Amino acid sequence: MSRLLHRDTVPPVPAAELTVRSADGSRIHVELHGPEDAPAVALAHGWTCNTRFWDAQIRDLAADHRVIAYDQRGHGLTPEPGPGGYSTNALADDLEAVLAATLAPGRRAVLAGHSMGGMTVMAAAARPGLREHAAAVLLCSTGSTRLAAEARVLPLRAGALRTRITTAVLGAKAPLGPVNPVSRKILKYATMGAGSAPDRVDACARIVHACPRRARVEWGHVLAELDLAAGVRELRVPTAVIAGTDDRLTPPVHARAIAAALPVGLGLTELAGMGHMTPVEAPEAVTAKIRELVTRYVATGTAAERKAATAEKEDVA
Repeated sequence: MSRLLHRDTVPPVPAAELTVRSADGSRIHVELHGPEDAPAVALAHGWTCNTRFWDAQIRDLAADHRVIAYDQRGHGLTPEPGPGGYSTNALADDLEAVLAATLAPGRRAVLAGHSMGGMTVMAAAARPGLREHAAAVLLCSTGSTRLAAEARVLPLRAGALRTRITTAVLGAKAPLGPVNPVSRKILKYATMGAGSAPDRVDACARIVHACPRRARVEWGHVLAELDLAAGVRELRVPTAVIAGTDDRLTPPVHARAIAAALPVGLGLTELAGMGHMTPVEAPEAVTAKIRELVTRYVATGTAAERKAATAEKEDVA
């Protein structure tokens, strides 16, 4: 399967790639970027996307961070799943497996999840693997429940009819077809702010249209029935939230509810004029927030660990 370009540039070259086995035997494609001993960041992309969605963040952060990015099951270079199929429990299994395979015991990272990637973090909130490895979390453009009811993609009044049609759209089996001016216009309306630059719209369209139809449909069914409100309350690590004010897929009502319910909330940043694809639409803002979390919750600890390890070696010598 071809890898897609961000803003018509060559994708970042990973320092290493590996295949991780999840709890049900599913193979998960993982990329590692940047110095192995640098402060760590793990990136989980959203529905119909792949690791290329994070190219702007990877390019910036990999200079001085260990960046872990992976393709969610059925997306990108990760094939269709094993017996665990498509569920929020499987998403949590996959994240735990990736963290265990890429971080030494006790090593902590900032976890950033966009859309379904944020839902992945919420689904794994009570898992031992997340609590061992998560120093802080950034939730971008995501929701925990009532996705179909709150989505504003369809220009209809909120209510049962809009919810039913939105649910049907999420699980629609029709192919997306090729990327062309019409499909780009549709994608921009549904997922991005009105002022989004054409190259960013094109990058998102190429990523979304490359998603295998079965993964898009199966995960669409999962999202339509999503209820991770309990996961938000279990997310007991410092957590920041980012949302676009013009997000039609997961409107800011979701971000506000999540920010209010977090046990260790760091506040909500609302990006004026941005839609659902915030890491692509506003890459500088998202990257800056990740760096802020690393500086506050990871870098100091990493430096202390290195100092302790050096002292231990000197004592042994």
